[in-house]
Amino acid sequence: MAPGLLLGVGLGGFVDGILLHQLLRWHHMLTSTYDDNIGVKDYPADTLSGLRMNTIWDGVFHAVCWVSVLAGLALLYARVTHGRRRVWGSAVLWGWILAGWGVFNLVEGVLDHHILGIHHVRDGPHRIWWDLAFLLLGLVFLVVGWLLQHRGRPVELGDGPRHAGPDDRAG
Repeated sequence: MAPGLLLGVGLGGFVDGILLHQLLRWHHMLTSTYDDNIGVKDYPADTLSGLRMNTIWDGVFHAVCWVSVLAGLALLYARVTHGRRRVWGSAVLWGWILAGWGVFNLVEGVLDHHILGIHHVRDGPHRIWWDLAFLLLGLVFLVVGWLLQHRGRPVELGDGPRHAGPDDRAG
């Protein structure tokens, strides 16, 4: 469960950051922050200083995603020394990865979009609907992932020797 959730959180974050921050440029980490004293955005993406600050915080965001994926892979590797092919093909692992992605969407969506308001999925008059759709997608990922892992069979690795067997050869 833990490796799958960590991988899902990290991979979900990478999809968010790469697709929404970089390719579509709908938002960056701080594009919806405001200075209450003067009523303007503190870090708009259409100014050089705003883009610089957003780029730094997008980088911090990607670093956290990378650490999550690295931790998930480290946990998975530590637990699996043989039977790797069966583990990577397991509905249980992929279910937990999908659930982790859903957890990412829900936590990031509630925290950054609604509580802190530091950015939204897409700015504009309908931004609440984009933010709610992001949360709904997270909920769908969480439920489908949980159902997938629940219906799958855990991989039985046994207590045999800790070396790669014929099932583990690459290719």
